[in-house]
Amino acid sequence: QVQLAESGGGLVQPGGSLRLSCAASSSIFVIFNMGWYRQAPGKQRELVAEITRRGITNYYLDSVKGRFTISRDIGGETVYLQMNGLKPEDTAVYYCNARTTSDEYWGQGTQVIVSS
Repeated sequence: QVQLAESGGGLVQPGGSLRLSCAASSSIFVIFNMGWYRQAPGKQRELVAEITRRGITNYYLDSVKGRFTISRDIGGETVYLQMNGLKPEDTAVYYCNARTTSDEYWGQGTQVIVSS
């Protein structure tokens, strides 16, 4: 079993910044790729960014390129999403995702609201 604990969401004005964190805990499984998804009201959940265990970023959603940065601690169990230049359309619940060799796990979600 893998547990994910997210933090860092909140209310921010357009153009502002937030940093999301997700700490993974597992006593047995090795966690490989980790990522951030988001789901806005009435929309499907979408992948925002993904990073490998070695810290290689292998995906950014086009609309966040140049504004968001995903990173991961050495040792690989905590992932971050630095979000700069936030826009109202970034408003969503953001979910952390972690994958092992056989399963994927989700955090509980953290709300990000971008509004003036």
